[in-house]
Amino acid sequence: MKAADYIIDFLATHGVDKIFVLYGAANGPLIDAFTRTNKTDYIATMHEQGAGFAAEGFAKMRQIPGVAIVTSGPGAQNIITSIANCFYDSVPAIFISGQINANFLRPDPSVRQVGFQECDIAEIVKPITKYSKMVTKHEDIRYELEKAWFVSQERRPGPVLLDIPINVQNADIDPDTLFSFNEEAEHIGFDLQKIDGHIRSFLDDLRKSERPAFMIGGGVRLANCVDKLREIATFLQIPCFPTWNALDIITSDFELYGGRIGTYGGAGRNFGIQNSDLLLAIGSRIPGRITGGNVSTFARGAKKYVVDVDQVLLQQKLQQVPFDENIYCDAGIFCERLLQQIKSEKIASSLPDFKPWVERVMHWKKKYDPVAESLAAKDKHSVNGAEYTHPYKFVRELSRQVDQNAIICGDLGGVSVIIAHALDTKTGQRYFSSNGNAPMGYSFAGAIGAWIAAPDRQVIALIGDGGMNMNIQELQTLINYQVKVKTFILNNHIYGITKAYQLTNFNGRTEACGPEGYNPPDFVRIADAYGIKTFSINNDEQIEQIVKETLSYDGPAVCDVNMHDFHVYQPRIFGWSTPIEDMYPYIPRDEFRANMYIEPHESWENPVYPDVIAETME
Repeated sequence: MKAADYIIDFLATHGVDKIFVLYGAANGPLIDAFTRTNKTDYIATMHEQGAGFAAEGFAKMRQIPGVAIVTSGPGAQNIITSIANCFYDSVPAIFISGQINANFLRPDPSVRQVGFQECDIAEIVKPITKYSKMVTKHEDIRYELEKAWFVSQERRPGPVLLDIPINVQNADIDPDTLFSFNEEAEHIGFDLQKIDGHIRSFLDDLRKSERPAFMIGGGVRLANCVDKLREIATFLQIPCFPTWNALDIITSDFELYGGRIGTYGGAGRNFGIQNSDLLLAIGSRIPGRITGGNVSTFARGAKKYVVDVDQVLLQQKLQQVPFDENIYCDAGIFCERLLQQIKSEKIASSLPDFKPWVERVMHWKKKYDPVAESLAAKDKHSVNGAEYTHPYKFVRELSRQVDQNAIICGDLGGVSVIIAHALDTKTGQRYFSSNGNAPMGYSFAGAIGAWIAAPDRQVIALIGDGGMNMNIQELQTLINYQVKVKTFILNNHIYGITKAYQLTNFNGRTEACGPEGYNPPDFVRIADAYGIKTFSINNDEQIEQIVKETLSYDGPAVCDVNMHDFHVYQPRIFGWSTPIEDMYPYIPRDEFRANMYIEPHESWENPVYPDVIAETME
């Protein structure tokens, strides 16, 4: 059989029933191979970045590698952002790029180019892949495919790239005679005795704790231990704080959901995590967006444990916040062993009563709800006397109406903050974005991939006007495959998060973010031209009805949500020297001190009230 047929058949037999492609001469044999199988099919997107983002969305729903196939040169270069997304968010994915005939590749790196659309993409993406290889011998194709499949999912998942010249794709092979990849030789086990020791140490500390907390990251889902984690939290009665990658793990309706954390805060304004005296982080790195720039103030009264499958992140020298106990383990194995210990030893009976602490955390979560705070301060979003849609009110109403098992895909920039502040998630839903690399325009194509993976579920894309421009061509993909994604464009007619940043840092000058230097098109007219059903929300009174009509439409739909000039994302920390409990807008000092079990940071002796920001809040 031809190597191209073997490649497509290999992916099909491993459960990849949809592969995202964009045709080019250098991947011609691979695309032609689809005509000789009924075990998988391709989805042809309008741009390679759309194919890559869709493969990422597919992988997040199926929890197997998503696959995108592109051509050489600019085709391969166009998936670099998609590859980076998967690398930084630990998404298993296989990217295959066609390459020109190996006979025409440059003979030496000192030669700039020989073949047409020649590009050494395998070398370019090495820093953002787990494995990247140009396969120049057809005898290696089985080994490299099996290795790619294994490596993409092993330990901390991520992307791999195989760059395959045309002559290799066309070569005749006998798979049974080719070398295979030995997974066992690559596998290194965890030290279970050491892990159990860490667990015993944590439980000993828990018996002495008054204010324990769990910080939960997206690694919990990658390890397939969502239910176990929630069972542990419920058994121990410990409040949980999700990162942005875990909003569908610790959902808003979970009884021990304590609020959202980080530099843009969310429900609870970070008081819970900052007041904890024992912190266990599972499946999350601890970046500046969580800790704030003043890293020494993060959970400063807590003994800190972290569980991670990435050994590098457990080296104290390389941690922004050095954790006290660093546990090298898969989150699933850790949760299973922790659950066994607390059940077998009846740990709950020996623990202090955490009820007062949990009640305090829940009080903070309810009192400091960003939606309630925002709408109480300003019931309407208006500009120069004209009323527009308040995005927090819109997202909260959308949360109420979406299905219990809906898939919600969020974009980046200001939209991600609005989602973190206002979206209420439900048990059974999926929510995901691409938070590590954070490219505008991800959610539209990512939602397409999610719908292809789960067409029986309601799929929603939340995206800004800036992001919608980035992959607007995929509107045609909706039509071509009748992808029933409901796309809500949170349209403020500016780059909102950029404008807020410029107002803070450039004395109110707002260049190239709108209206100066940026002005979005009429998305309703564009979607109409593609033949897609459109809706518009122009003020708060229209939200409930138009959301209902959009969600109930049987087909792809685009709804333009007019939130003109909105750029107030709060609460948030002001500057990078501020602890994350000290957020703008500031609460009265007496109330702030009443919320703190530990000593407030010295910044609260002389808090800085930013004049420029205060003016823009009016």
